[in-house]
Amino acid sequence: MRVSLLCLCLVTMGCTAPEGTVVRFETELGPFDVAIAAEAAPATATNFLKYVDEGFYNGGRFHRSVRLDNQRRSDVLIEVIQGGVSRDRRGNGYPSVSLERTRDTGLRHEDGTISMARGSPDSARSDIFICIGAQPSLDFGGTRNADGQGFAAFGTVVTGMNVIRKIHTSPTQGESLNPAIRIVSAHRLR
Repeated sequence: MRVSLLCLCLVTMGCTAPEGTVVRFETELGPFDVAIAAEAAPATATNFLKYVDEGFYNGGRFHRSVRLDNQRRSDVLIEVIQGGVSRDRRGNGYPSVSLERTRDTGLRHEDGTISMARGSPDSARSDIFICIGAQPSLDFGGTRNADGQGFAAFGTVVTGMNVIRKIHTSPTQGESLNPAIRIVSAHRLR
């Protein structure tokens, strides 16, 4: 019921993320498409699509690849790639969005899940990450963050997982991609 009321509120404010929305990322290593779970995670989806629609990711980059062989932490291992908006536009974004916990959305951090990067709860803005394999430690109650609140999953890669894996296996210095992988553009397909 809470999610439905939030969807109704977002629709009445003119901030919709229609179910069936697909976003294409064109990267220097190839394209991939992400289906947005707007009904399950309406606030997160709407936030992400504002950045997409206003071209913030155009010229952005994937800057981090966390693998089993390069993690700073050894207690809770994960495998993800992380990216964000163009450096030229970083300071021009929107306020942070409230954390939509996987406990409430029913979404999980599975292979290909796209989610919002964050420090503390309710601090996510525009950085995203994509899971390589199932990453349950990133869900609500997971142990990757000391607060146990998890991250806000809001969609899944539907085509181009091979590109995600190419980014993931690209050279790194520590967890940082070296060089970063450029996002040529990000736009809605529908």
